[in-house]
Amino acid sequence: MARTDYQQQLEQLREDVLEMSALVCQRLRRALEALETKDTALAEGIITGDHEINQLYLDLEQRCIELLALQQPVAGDLRFVAASFKIITDLERIGDLAVNLAEYTKQAERERYSEIDIDYIGTQTVEMVEMAVEAYAADDAAATHEIAATDDEIDTLCEGASEVVVRDLLEAETTSIGELTDDALLEDVSRMLLTIRDLERVGDHAVNIAARTLYMVENDDELIY
Repeated sequence: MARTDYQQQLEQLREDVLEMSALVCQRLRRALEALETKDTALAEGIITGDHEINQLYLDLEQRCIELLALQQPVAGDLRFVAASFKIITDLERIGDLAVNLAEYTKQAERERYSEIDIDYIGTQTVEMVEMAVEAYAADDAAATHEIAATDDEIDTLCEGASEVVVRDLLEAETTSIGELTDDALLEDVSRMLLTIRDLERVGDHAVNIAARTLYMVENDDELIY
C-alpha cells in the first residue's frame, strides 16, 4: 500500500474516534438531562440507541486490528493505533454508563437527595471526557496532566455525595421516612450510590484516555499506572 494511503488510514482512524467520542458525550449529556428532569422517554431513547455506539466500537476495533496486522506500524504510528484501540474501549464503556444513568431515570426518586448536585458532577465528568479527547486529537501531552488533576476533584465531589447518602441512611428511622417504606428508602439509597459510582467511573475513563494520549505522544506511561 502506498505511504499516502497508509497515512490517510491513520488520519481516518483519528477522525472516526473523534466521531465516536462526540456521540458518546452527546448520549451522556442526554442521560444526565433525563436523570435531572425525569424524562423517561429521553432515557428510553438512550437505552435503545446504545447499539449504535457498540457497532461503532466493533467497526473501529476491526480497523485497528487490520492496521496492526497488515501495516505492522512501528514507533509513533504503533503507539497511535494502540492508543486509539484503548480509547475506543473506554468510550464504549462510557456509553454503557450513560445507559446505566438512563435506567436509573426510570426508577429513581430525585427529590430525596436534592442537595446532591448530580447534574454538576455529571457535567464536570463529561467535560473531562471532552478535554481528554481534544488532547488526543491535538497530540496535547500537557493537557493530559490537567485532566488527571481534575479527576481528583471529581473523586472528592463523589466522596462527599456518597457521604450524604450514607449519613441519610444511618439517620433514617422507620417512623421518620414519611410515605416511603424501608424497602423504598434502601432502593433510593442504592440507586443514588450507583449513580455517583458511575459518574466517578466516567471520570476514570477520561483519565484512561488522557493516559493513552500521553503515552501515544511522548512514550510516557506515567498516567497509565
